[in-house]
Amino acid sequence: MKKEIAAILVIDDDAVVRQSLQEILGLEGFEVATAADGARGLALLKERAVDLVLTDLAMPGVDGMAILKFLVQEQPECPCIIITGYGTIANAVAAMRQGAYDYLTKPVDPQELGLVVARALEHRRLKRENVQLKKQLHRRYGFGNMVGDSEAITQVFELIRKVADTDSTVLILGESGTGKELIAHAIHYNSSRRDGPFIPVNCAAIPEELLESELFGHERGAFTHAIRTRIGRFELAHGGTIFLDEISEMSPGLQGKILRVLQDHAFERIGAVKTIRADIRVIAATNRDLEELVRQGKFREDLFYRLNVIPIKVPLLRERVGDIPLLVHHFLQEFSRTKKKPLKRLSPAALELLGRHPWPGNVRELENLVERLVILTEGEVVEVADLPEKFQNLAVSAPRLPADFPEHGLHFTDAVQAFERNLILKALEKCHWVKSRAAELLHLNRTTLLEKMKKQNIPASPLPRKLSGGPSP
Repeated sequence: MKKEIAAILVIDDDAVVRQSLQEILGLEGFEVATAADGARGLALLKERAVDLVLTDLAMPGVDGMAILKFLVQEQPECPCIIITGYGTIANAVAAMRQGAYDYLTKPVDPQELGLVVARALEHRRLKRENVQLKKQLHRRYGFGNMVGDSEAITQVFELIRKVADTDSTVLILGESGTGKELIAHAIHYNSSRRDGPFIPVNCAAIPEELLESELFGHERGAFTHAIRTRIGRFELAHGGTIFLDEISEMSPGLQGKILRVLQDHAFERIGAVKTIRADIRVIAATNRDLEELVRQGKFREDLFYRLNVIPIKVPLLRERVGDIPLLVHHFLQEFSRTKKKPLKRLSPAALELLGRHPWPGNVRELENLVERLVILTEGEVVEVADLPEKFQNLAVSAPRLPADFPEHGLHFTDAVQAFERNLILKALEKCHWVKSRAAELLHLNRTTLLEKMKKQNIPASPLPRKLSGGPSP
């Protein structure tokens, strides 16, 4: 791959200096253009973009400060190095305050020139990468990348729009794989804190004895093996957002310290007496029922209410089956691009089978499936035979519509509710009304099953049978 050659513009009204810089930089492999005064340099900059500008500070007419001002306003990615005499170093320092990258004094030392130019070009590269990264983050976590048009997910989008540009604490609730972190990212990158850090912490993945240090940091010597001071995640999140994923796994003692941060935005590193204040927004998430944990005494009630200012419940994929075709299309495009594979499509029969699957792994399971299909499927169309065996089995065991479908039709909602009620009752009977087992059979959360039972007026236990031989009441 051909290496890109950096283009440098040298602006100086001293011909000797101008020619010397051109020769030195040319020998280093740079493409060098020159201008004999500020006006010509400014004209060249308006005609073409360059990677770096070296300009004399003191020039008649358009001076180095004018060149710098133009670059800051019109080409902010292009670093500017000021060239000055010893007597005007103070002016060069003032130019750096206005946005100049660095300054060199005359006569310019070739070795120093090479070092400063290399650093300036690296600074430009990193700056451009940062701009691209932010664009990618916006594409990745903006609303355009959150796919779905079902009522359930549309309500989530609407909540994100309402809360994004506030500093209110958000609690995201949902099973694993539903996209809780994606929603946290979307809230951050659509808020006024988007230019600040987004610091995620998976509370379940960090051992309990290390989590406090990870969150709050520690001072050197605070405990065994604390050989240096460590800055914690709350401190790193200053000016931005901290995302506490799986907060339900946090110990009661640590829950109390989190409560203080939510109340006062203040904390201390382990082993320190100085209080640190942080301007942060807290977003938390869990796949567990926090209210039930509060009732069991496993989660602090006061912390729950502090977190539960704005709850966002993420729907399960099986609760928004209509979004599956949109999600499949989105993932096909994404993986075709990243895996450099031809764009594929699913046959109607294959897509229909995906709609029958219960998706215990939610959107993440679907994403992983599509990645597999993009890599392994030979043809342009993914057929039923290309799907994993568990999906092909659905074609064999798929329920059929009743043969006696009424001539006059039926009310769709009533029929669906009746079908759902019948499924729940059959599962409960099969499990002797052990609701956690029935929920497993139906691939539902226990809480979801209880909600559906309440909605369908299904009692919590079977009604007692009448005793034979006695009169009916």
